[in-house]
Amino acid sequence: MKRTPSSTAKRRPGLRLATLLALCSASSLAGAQATGPGIQYKSAGPSLVMHDAPSPQARALFRLLPGTPVEVVVTQGAWLRVREPEGALNWVESHALSEQRTVIVTAERATIRRQPQTDAQAAFEATRNVVLQLVEPPQLGWARVRHAEGLEGYVRANEVWGL
Repeated sequence: MKRTPSSTAKRRPGLRLATLLALCSASSLAGAQATGPGIQYKSAGPSLVMHDAPSPQARALFRLLPGTPVEVVVTQGAWLRVREPEGALNWVESHALSEQRTVIVTAERATIRRQPQTDAQAAFEATRNVVLQLVEPPQLGWARVRHAEGLEGYVRANEVWGL
């Protein structure tokens, strides 16, 4: 089959539908504001309830343990859409979050070291799902953390979630 220049400029109805769907989803988020260019993390307060919609009348889904880190994805008034460590996206009231930064261990067993080096002496070990307070932001792949019992050290950034 011989192609002519006009045959490459055919209308594509699927493209028009995709554009329409994108515009509709953007307008449905009117009033919702995405967080800035950097990822923002907060921690669950003492009574964080995850909801299926941004409303007190929405269905309560489950509670997160205090201190569990969450990633803030969207802000809509007093409500935040957050991603929890397992990946679920749900809504929470902003007052239920703490400014204290935490991380959660994702490795089966993470060795927290006295210095940010793989050959440094171990300070303690933490198993999967242990929540640690973030003392200093990560640098060169290591984050300084503190256990609830007061033990402190450096964890490899790829062994935790919430950075």
